[in-house]
Amino acid sequence: MNRNQVLPQVQLSADPSALKRVDFCAPQSYKGAGFLSISDLPRLAEEASTVVSGDGFHWELETHFEDSPGAEPRQILNLGLEGRLHLICQRCLQDCAIDLDEKRRFILVTTEEEAEDFPLEDEEQEPLVVSQQFNLLETIEDEVLLSIPLIPKHPEGFCEPRASVFGVEDDEEAPVERENPFNILKNMKKN
Repeated sequence: MNRNQVLPQVQLSADPSALKRVDFCAPQSYKGAGFLSISDLPRLAEEASTVVSGDGFHWELETHFEDSPGAEPRQILNLGLEGRLHLICQRCLQDCAIDLDEKRRFILVTTEEEAEDFPLEDEEQEPLVVSQQFNLLETIEDEVLLSIPLIPKHPEGFCEPRASVFGVEDDEEAPVERENPFNILKNMKKN
């Protein structure tokens, strides 16, 4: 029996403060969409190098119940995130726009024990422990933070790394040739 047809569907508010307390334990499905600016996501704002008008993330969420062989149907949460933020390019140390387009699938569980018992082999979906006052805004921010690259960079060929030597001004000539470090060790051994 498909429970989606008998359960009501709740439309989530797009207001960030309303996303801080969502009751995912109620026997109903949820649907919602909205836009979160960088200022709505304080941990992400700390990572951003600059905030340009329009930076932020469109989110889309839908839950449904899926039959589980030999068990009660499980509630599935599908979360889509699409947006942009600015980080420092690690190649040229200039501002760099990072576009993200992520889709996540979670199985909603009510206890940490259920989450720990969830098979690790299933990479398509992961368990998410929910409650009657679940902070969906924090989960959205977590997923954006997990999606940003560890080493943000402009696309290949867009920026040129500047060769600089510590303590040498740009207009001074930097030393071109360095002594081989193995020669230094060889000379130390002789002495």
